[in-house]
Amino acid sequence: MNVIVAFPKAENGRSIKSILLKHGFQVGKVCVTGAQALQCADSLSGGILVCASRLRDMPYTQLREYLPASFEMLVLTPPNAWDGCAMEHVVCLPMPMKAHELASTMEMMAYSMERRKKRRKSHPPTRSPKEQQAIQKAKELLMARNHMAEEEAYRYIQKSSMDTGTGMAETAQMILGMMEV
Repeated sequence: MNVIVAFPKAENGRSIKSILLKHGFQVGKVCVTGAQALQCADSLSGGILVCASRLRDMPYTQLREYLPASFEMLVLTPPNAWDGCAMEHVVCLPMPMKAHELASTMEMMAYSMERRKKRRKSHPPTRSPKEQQAIQKAKELLMARNHMAEEEAYRYIQKSSMDTGTGMAETAQMILGMMEV
């Protein structure tokens, strides 16, 4: 689980990092601005951002808007700044808090993220008829021109898709475009 800590005072961020490390979490970076946190988040595939309600350059609400959807946010906020944190993928914890409260909240968030990830994997997105048709045509073309079995052609499209980081339908379109020349 990728964890980023962002607090306007670096010493507060380091204290939170120390607590998280003691409880088995790996903290990638401690930031003092929202821009730094966003830059770090963009280089990761997902995780949890632990931050103050207000950073040097933006409040947590603005930071959440720019944060990749693959990230959850844990906002540590003083009781007088508590506004209910009614945003999606945001959990608030009032300060001062105990170390075990922070750790158990992080564990709950990590567990929740893992469950959502598994659910998405178990229910792959459905393809439109147009996308299915493109994949079928690409398979048929590979079978005819490269003398592949149907399963081999499908696996070829699937592997090419994974290697290039594109969807299977898009990869099928590229294959059709290249082979029609």
